[in-house]
Amino acid sequence: MQRLTGKVVIVAGAGGIGSGLARRYAQEGACVVLGDIDRDGVDRSVREITQGTGGTAIGVDLDGSDEDAIGAAVSLAVSRFGGLDGFHANFASFADSATQADVLGLPMSAYDEVMRVNARGSVLCARAAIPEMLKRGGGSLVFTTSGAAFAGEPVRLAYAMSKVAVHALVRNVANRFGKEGIRCNAIAPGVITHDRFESMIDADTSAKMAGRVPVGRLGRPEDIAAMSALLMSDEGSFITGQVLSVDGGNSMRQ
Repeated sequence: MQRLTGKVVIVAGAGGIGSGLARRYAQEGACVVLGDIDRDGVDRSVREITQGTGGTAIGVDLDGSDEDAIGAAVSLAVSRFGGLDGFHANFASFADSATQADVLGLPMSAYDEVMRVNARGSVLCARAAIPEMLKRGGGSLVFTTSGAAFAGEPVRLAYAMSKVAVHALVRNVANRFGKEGIRCNAIAPGVITHDRFESMIDADTSAKMAGRVPVGRLGRPEDIAAMSALLMSDEGSFITGQVLSVDGGNSMRQ
């Protein structure tokens, strides 16, 4: 089934989940613009799509915190493919994660960086994408957030706060622009395995983490991409303003 034929979708953030998103959108028939600060990673993913599956995708340098870069990606989508129907913001800063600090010890420089990228960057994406979507009669924005927004962890405060901020953005956009054909949702993943994750976590730790998930395994990028494809498609036309947990049931415990 190709539910996105004729649609143009930007994926901002190609690492981990992002490459899986781009592949799925292309498989569903979309013309994909994939951007990241890691241009080599972008180019690899674009080759996988265009040479491996015959999909349509192009790459672009994109820093999710850079207003000009986001605008350039939107302009590229419009000039190359004729418009913009979907935007998936999948980037994040984890600047506070290395500190493992609580609210008393959190360096404010780390807090500022996380909020600059995750919260402010998401606003920039919405501001760049919505005007072009309105020209097409509507569209779909999807933001990758995190179960950390619900968990009440003793560390990663800035990261969790930034994702809660994105949830507020999602509801604002959904309410304000719904009658003009624009939908906006967030996906809050659980623990997702990908190359970078596997390079950092040993097999025993990964197995223990999987054992704590109600479905008995960790997530894969394809799990997030499956939900994202629904939200980008017309089949998701009655879903907006939602934060959807795709986490194997973990959030049931929160």
